Amino acid sequence: MPSKPLLEDTHFRVSVPVQVRMSDLDPFVHVNNGIQCHYFDLGRSFYLEKVLQNQVDWKTIDLVLVHIELDFAAPVEFHDKLICESKIFEIGNKSLKMRQQLRDLNTNTVKTTCLSVLAGFDRTTHQSIPIREEYKERIREFEGNV
Repeated sequence: MPSKPLLEDTHFRVSVPVQVRMSDLDPFVHVNNGIQCHYFDLGRSFYLEKVLQNQVDWKTIDLVLVHIELDFAAPVEFHDKLICESKIFEIGNKSLKMRQQLRDLNTNTVKTTCLSVLAGFDRTTHQSIPIREEYKERIREFEGNV
């Protein structure tokens, strides 16, 4: 159980629709918890492309996911009209903290919340590196008071 709520505010400037597929369902006819991680990956990619104004190539980008924490508030079901909302809320020297949520537009219910940490990473040396100043500037321009 996290020590504080994952989402302290609900102002998200980026959202992307998520299509729930039959293959996403578990034996309880809910979207499998592991599949929900894929939905957050989609939201994270969409967020970075929007903010950095460039298509993300996850094989070459110098960011890597190093932590993810999910809270499941309500089951995600097949007919939910789901969106993934995302924002970066903290910028450090070598990492970025992101909040995300899956919300059903039919009921406005937040189904799952996510806290993740992205770190600067040199894919050649496999070493931690500082977050690019360009990324920090674009995120601050986009999010405002980060």
